[in-house]
Amino acid sequence: MVFRPRPNHPYAHAARFPDEGPVDIGSILPGDGPIEIEIGPGRGGFVFERAAAAPDRRLLGLEIRLKWSSIVDERLKKQGLGARARVLNADAREALSRLGPDASIDTFFMHFPDPWWKKKHAKRLVMGPGLLDSIARLLRDGGAFYVQTDVAERAEMYEAQIGAHEAFEPSGDEPGSARMAENPYNARSPREHHAIADGLPVTRLRYRRRSRS
Repeated sequence: MVFRPRPNHPYAHAARFPDEGPVDIGSILPGDGPIEIEIGPGRGGFVFERAAAAPDRRLLGLEIRLKWSSIVDERLKKQGLGARARVLNADAREALSRLGPDASIDTFFMHFPDPWWKKKHAKRLVMGPGLLDSIARLLRDGGAFYVQTDVAERAEMYEAQIGAHEAFEPSGDEPGSARMAENPYNARSPREHHAIADGLPVTRLRYRRRSRS
């Protein structure tokens, strides 16, 4: 659930995804260029690196932690990137269910999601049927869904969940596989940088949105 701050809260005026009704992505990121969405950008490392690597892209981050959504969005504005890169406070599971239009997003990213290990925290898991349905609806035909994790059990879970969804097909290094040896997007999240520095294996998964026709 997204935290609703009191008026005197230090981040009370942070940019938030609209609370109600349908939301057009063009009202958040007007202009031209393919749109990419990162679910859970945290401190924004990937957003900044991706903005530098792909200046033709418009980028939206949906971050449930109010503090970091506020800090990162303000940093983007101060660096002159606010016209094409935003991070808004939102629970992506709820926000994406109201976002439109359909088939308007080029790429979705999830970097090292779901740091919840106890059964009682299962309801906090971002990945699930509702989220996948929203991503499938929003992705253009041929659009990419890229997920990475350094937890083997999570990788297997994501492969099973995404692989079972009729809208997605594997788009990894080998035919029929979603797995990739390298990150092809010229941008890394802080967690990926740390994992590489520590020699931890990272599982990278990429799927393609099947054609609707």
